[in-house]
Amino acid sequence: MGTEDIGVEGNGKPVDVGVAKAVDTVTVSSVDTEDGVIGQGQWEAIHGRQAQGQSISAIARDLDLDRKTVRAALRQKTWQRYSRVARPREIDAHLDWLRQRAPEVNYSARILHQELTRERGFTGCYESVKVVVRPLRAEASAAGLTQHRFETMPGEQAQVDWGQWKVRFSGAAAVVHVLVMTLGYSRRAYCEGFLNERIGNVLAAHEHAFAHFGGRCETLLYDRMRTVVIGTEGERPRLNATFQAFAQYWGFTPRLCRPYRAKTKGKVESGVKYLKRNFAPGRTFRDLEDFNEQLAAWQADIADLRVHGTTHQRPIDRFAQEAAALVPTSNQPSFLEAMVRERVVAEDWLVSIDANRYSVPYTLIGKTVQVIREGCQWVIRHRGQIVATHEIAPGRAQLRMDMAHSPMAARQSKADIGTRGNVELAGNIDVEVRDLVVYEQIAELMEVS
Repeated sequence: MGTEDIGVEGNGKPVDVGVAKAVDTVTVSSVDTEDGVIGQGQWEAIHGRQAQGQSISAIARDLDLDRKTVRAALRQKTWQRYSRVARPREIDAHLDWLRQRAPEVNYSARILHQELTRERGFTGCYESVKVVVRPLRAEASAAGLTQHRFETMPGEQAQVDWGQWKVRFSGAAAVVHVLVMTLGYSRRAYCEGFLNERIGNVLAAHEHAFAHFGGRCETLLYDRMRTVVIGTEGERPRLNATFQAFAQYWGFTPRLCRPYRAKTKGKVESGVKYLKRNFAPGRTFRDLEDFNEQLAAWQADIADLRVHGTTHQRPIDRFAQEAAALVPTSNQPSFLEAMVRERVVAEDWLVSIDANRYSVPYTLIGKTVQVIREGCQWVIRHRGQIVATHEIAPGRAQLRMDMAHSPMAARQSKADIGTRGNVELAGNIDVEVRDLVVYEQIAELMEVS
């Protein structure tokens, strides 16, 4: 028999609640009380003792209750569960705004309170905002732990992410960064390895993926990789200007995962894990080119033909339904080739392009030139006329110099006598600070010339 079943008779002897003297029962378990308010058992005990003729003071003393509590219980003809009367709060008028804004500031009650006060005329305290935000944060955390697979229609969305592998090229250790783009509907993927994750490689991989699939999706989903997002404006992410121009050029909409919710791009993350487990182990590579050749063969022979664990179909078969929904891209030239870059020629008659340096005629010092990529070359124009062409240098900090652009070559031609004044005019131009190695390379080239 539990404590709820024991009564106390007036002479101190215990009695069973089920017998006639159940009216003398006093519940001693804390289960029968709610937030300091009497429960049903105590209410019945109060009414039972009054029926026996006990006074309010005696009942209060025996049950260890305040006399006002006893009087209130006696005024109730039937027991009623206590419910707190909800009073209107100032913050209630902002609940819809809070539900929308809270995820955008990572559920920071401090930021929300500041914005409410500054922008919405809220005069309440910080604690009241905290009380509202707490369940919203808990709900978001629970949602993050719950794996809910979000399926998309054909051609609707692709997801993009990086993976990294430590490999050996001809015995030398290297890290290869592989960009993976996974189509949301078919799960067919495109993968390509690079030696870094710079913006040029990101854009090139996108264009290669579009060509591989024969088109693009309406939206592309990213986490906050630094080549896509370069900062925030207030609490909102700010896209890399070059990447934003790239997205506008190709016509897709970039979407970003919410902070700490990277699992929303779980399809591509699963693809990265599959790549690491199935392609990477046990392989050797001569160089990056060999790595990508083996990777392309693996995609065609293995990844596209496997039965996917979620769709239970081969990606290549499911892609047949998705291909028609992709936006065609073959009729549009490369963004990298269509993009015109403006550069001011420095005093050393070099222009900087993608961290490498290329020469132009020294007479253009201080002038603005236009650079455009055509195939594997940089074509440099001034006022619509081609003034220089250079093979695109690999890597960074490379120098490509045509000595025909130098002042020495001009002095050797009588036709160019008098153009030296252009160099002197460059004295008031802001000079780009360069590594001394650049000037050493220039000096060596001039000596050879």
